[in-house]
Amino acid sequence: MTVRSQPSELGPSDVRVRQRRRAILIGAVCAAAIAVLSTVALSLGEVDMSAATALRAALGFGDQGEVYIVQEFRAPRLAAALLAGAGLATAGAVLQRLFRNPLASPDVMGVTGGASFGAVLVLALGASQSFIPLGALGGGMLAAVLLGVLGWRSGLPVTRLVLVGLAVQAGLAAAVNLMVVRFPRELAGSAVQWTTGSLYGRTWPEIQGAAVACLLVLTLLYLQYRTLAVLDLGDESAGTLGVRVSYSRLALLVSTIALAALAAALTGPIAFVALAVPHLVRRLVGPPTAVTLAVTGLAGATLLLVCDLIVQHALPIEGLPVGVVTATVGAPWLLILMLRESSPVARRTA
Repeated sequence: MTVRSQPSELGPSDVRVRQRRRAILIGAVCAAAIAVLSTVALSLGEVDMSAATALRAALGFGDQGEVYIVQEFRAPRLAAALLAGAGLATAGAVLQRLFRNPLASPDVMGVTGGASFGAVLVLALGASQSFIPLGALGGGMLAAVLLGVLGWRSGLPVTRLVLVGLAVQAGLAAAVNLMVVRFPRELAGSAVQWTTGSLYGRTWPEIQGAAVACLLVLTLLYLQYRTLAVLDLGDESAGTLGVRVSYSRLALLVSTIALAALAAALTGPIAFVALAVPHLVRRLVGPPTAVTLAVTGLAGATLLLVCDLIVQHALPIEGLPVGVVTATVGAPWLLILMLRESSPVARRTA
């Protein structure tokens, strides 16, 4: 009599290999989607072009009028959408991991509101638009300090983190509205962007500094990923492995807040991209790895680009800020997460 062998269960290495393959597949899908959607974004508008014409114009070839439209109007908006989406999603993923809190994100914690406050303050003072990234960075750091002072003593539970973050965000939004009313001439053209989040009218001089800084901080965060993985083991284990826990957490936190603030300097306060995308990627790919973090950035860029195309070409309301679309999608997501975190099952398993 022959005995049939039962199929062996997958070991940890097999699970990691499957997860890595799934992450690479989803990352490749996002990259392909970005390529297609970018071509669409460069082609569509008041002056429609074929895909080949738009790509040639982006490289500086063809009719000079088409080259001007693509390079000076459509390409800056596209670059801002991709960088801001990737930056916000990556910042959200790192913050959620640092705080071990699914509700930790730059918009919920008030960082994007602080960035908007800093950017508007720069404009209200009559400074050059090249200083907007510095103002946004300073405002984001201010919001982080306020959050730490008001919420740190409680150990940052979910409800306190959300309530304090929303209070900081509301206070800074009120300050932005006050400046808009106080300095109407200086801020009339950019008031919508810094209150709801918009990609309208982006130009290269406005985004170059923030874009370069955003890329540098993104690279820095990916280089710090190994430290983040070691911190997941716990403070004692990380310390025995030679990691300076307090310094490493502070460095990661500062880098993350800087990334979120610079992303907000490109677009204004885009809501819920940083909150929802990391959760979606974890559901599709699995536990966080370096590849997963890269996929999160690609997914954030894809989501914001899709929302911007919807705003430009699918909705009947002209000039609608892209932040309105992301907030409409993200608000129910935040409600679901808060209900899950406050449920008795979640409290017992926490």
